[in-house]
Amino acid sequence: MKVDEASVLKLLSRPETRRQAFTLLVKEYSEPLYWRIRHLVLTHEDTNDILQNTFLKAWTSLETFRGSSKVSTWLYRIAINESLDFLRKKKQQTEMSVDAGASLANQLLADPYFDGDALQVQFQEAISQLPEVQRIVFNLRYFEELKYSEISKLLNTSEGALKASYHLAVRKITDYFNHHD
Repeated sequence: MKVDEASVLKLLSRPETRRQAFTLLVKEYSEPLYWRIRHLVLTHEDTNDILQNTFLKAWTSLETFRGSSKVSTWLYRIAINESLDFLRKKKQQTEMSVDAGASLANQLLADPYFDGDALQVQFQEAISQLPEVQRIVFNLRYFEELKYSEISKLLNTSEGALKASYHLAVRKITDYFNHHD
């Protein structure tokens, strides 16, 4: 069942129907949010934690949601911000070393939810080498197939900057494969 945004907004605005409406949102958006987060943070456990934090933050922020954007855009923005916060904290805890790609490969291969082959592991390693902004833009454009206009709203940046980041990311990934044959 596809959630009708206008109906959900109406239900969210009334205290007596807010919980019911939020339950609908969780059912509708859990899977797409999971995969958006997963492409950014890679592991199942981290993704689940961030997904729970996303819905918790959305629930506690319902009062401030004015409906100026779609509910899905609002939820995706929260999920991306939670993912970025997580990545920043993780980076501070363990500064990325030269062996980060190898540990990423080992993490992915050990993850029971990862069903990719060696080429996919190598692709994720190449993506993990990108600077944070390029990695996020690449993931949203490549995996999520979002338009630059949608990414611009999510990240609050210009479409021109996003296009530049995406093309730099593609070039770096291509270079990675050219040097790791």
